[in-house]
This record gives sequence, structure tokens and C-alpha cells, in this order.
Amino acid sequence: MNDHNSARLATPADAPAMADLLDAFNREYDEPSPGPSVLTRRLRELLSGTTTFAIVAGDPVISIGLVTIRTNVWVDGGIALLDEMYTTPVERSRGLGGAVLTAAVAEAARRGAGEFEIEVDEPDVDAHRFYRRHGFPVRDPATGDRAFVLRKELTGS
Repeated sequence: MNDHNSARLATPADAPAMADLLDAFNREYDEPSPGPSVLTRRLRELLSGTTTFAIVAGDPVISIGLVTIRTNVWVDGGIALLDEMYTTPVERSRGLGGAVLTAAVAEAARRGAGEFEIEVDEPDVDAHRFYRRHGFPVRDPATGDRAFVLRKELTGS
């Protein structure tokens, strides 16, 4: 039985289960994926370092949050970015995603991060609602400004 109390820090040994979930995530939203074997290799490498960690929930793993901490001139301890967050569709709305997010924020703070960022696609109103419920506003409370992430793919390196 999976419950919201099962969130824990992932290890490189969790990489295959995490890769399967990330691949399923991309397939669910018709996004390309390099496949579970490539994702497993990448996750093992990332989780063996010091700038990336993941929180997983369930046994077997059915919810994940992947976080990267980067340095920043304005924030002591760096900024944590929730790179990926996914819970299998059948397990949604049962508290696992919230437990994973709460544990991810706590782990980022434990590692010294000064801020925690989340990127959300504009039309994903369910995700906006979820993250707002967990204390992440869509607008800067001080200014009312909306935040945007601008991205450009780099190829040919």
C-alpha cells in the first residue's frame, strides 16, 4: 500500500524506477523521451553528484521529484529548481505529490539552498493550483509581476 508518509531521498539504485516514471511522464504528455535506458544512465550519474537529488514515494516508486541546485550571485546557498515532478495518474490526489514536494523543499533547505523554483507550463492549471496550494505563488507577492522562463535549445556543441 502506498501512502503519503513514504517520501524519501532517492539513491542511484532508484534510477531505473525513476527513469520508467519520467519516460511515462513524457509519453503521457506526448513529449519526446530518450527512453528508460538513457534516462537511467543520466539519473545514476546525476544522483551520484552533489548538485542533484531526488525524492521518491511509494514502493514501488510511483511519485518523484528531481531537483538541481545551482549557484547564484544573489542568493546564498544557491537556488533549487524542481526539474521534474511526476506521480502516476492512478495515484494522484492522494497526497503523494504533496509529500514529495514538501520533502524536496526540506532537503533543498537542508543542503543550504536559499530559494526553491518551479517551472510550470502556462496552460497547466492543475499544476498551478497544486503549487500555489503548497506556497508557490504565480505572481511576485511584492510587485504582482508574473515570472517567465525563457528557453533556447543549444545544439552542435
